[in-house]
Amino acid sequence: MSITNISRRNLMKSATVGVGLASASVSVQAQLARGEATKKYKIKNKRIRQSIMGWTFNPMPTEELISACVEIGLTGIEGINRKFYPAAKKAGLEISLVGSHGFSEGPNNTKNHKMVIEKIINGIDVAKEVGAKRVITFVGMEDPNIALDQAKANCVKAWKQVVGHAEKNGITLCLEHLNSVDDSHPMKGHPGYQGDKLDFCIEAIRKVGSPNFKLLFDIYHVQIMHGDIIRNIRKLKEYIGHYHTAGNPGRAELDDSQEINYPAVMKEILKTDFEGFVAQEFIPRWNDKIAALRHAAEICDV
Repeated sequence: MSITNISRRNLMKSATVGVGLASASVSVQAQLARGEATKKYKIKNKRIRQSIMGWTFNPMPTEELISACVEIGLTGIEGINRKFYPAAKKAGLEISLVGSHGFSEGPNNTKNHKMVIEKIINGIDVAKEVGAKRVITFVGMEDPNIALDQAKANCVKAWKQVVGHAEKNGITLCLEHLNSVDDSHPMKGHPGYQGDKLDFCIEAIRKVGSPNFKLLFDIYHVQIMHGDIIRNIRKLKEYIGHYHTAGNPGRAELDDSQEINYPAVMKEILKTDFEGFVAQEFIPRWNDKIAALRHAAEICDV
């Protein structure tokens, strides 16, 4: 037998093995995309710090959600009643984001300033107390009697009154951008929300002018309003302080019923040297909600 024949035979064997491994990898990825998460999967790469926005799993008891997060390997939790903070911390979870005022009444209208400022200051104080690093804020719903530029100026005026307190306590305020398009469900979209454009939010952040005032980049909302997720992450990386996830359309699981390529997005986030949290904020449709969370954790564990 010639050396050429042996080389060809070895080459064919290697190619066959390679194709087999590639097929197996594709098969696993396909199963994962379809929502067939690895049974009992626990986060292993830990390069993305994953958290959960608790409200999306209501009415699941918060204690049950905390236990599931620990078992799956998430390291943070947010969007839960503050009375559960001690239990979450005792279980080893960090409070990844503390609430303040809601998204409907925001600093875009000066009549809300007193309330917004008080609630943000309270959020900062609570965050300091529980060892959290971030507090959420919003723009508010549009008032047709207030011009866009004036609304932005109103926001900046209010935020400048609280950002010093945030700086002093080592807390970052995170302004959430929301979509104003989806009107199918009160928590899937927010028609009339004035902070629905990234440019508006970033201009306001620049005017506040503090390293402790950043953008909450909600991947689901950005996909609806702008698309171009990866390019926007690259462009805005210096302004991003927190991330949220959900499948689009529908704000559901991160499976193949939706359009966002979450593994690619997570890899891009890693390239930016982001050290904060990526919080799962999808509304589960599966009967087994813990399996849905486990699946999302695996998808994002790049």
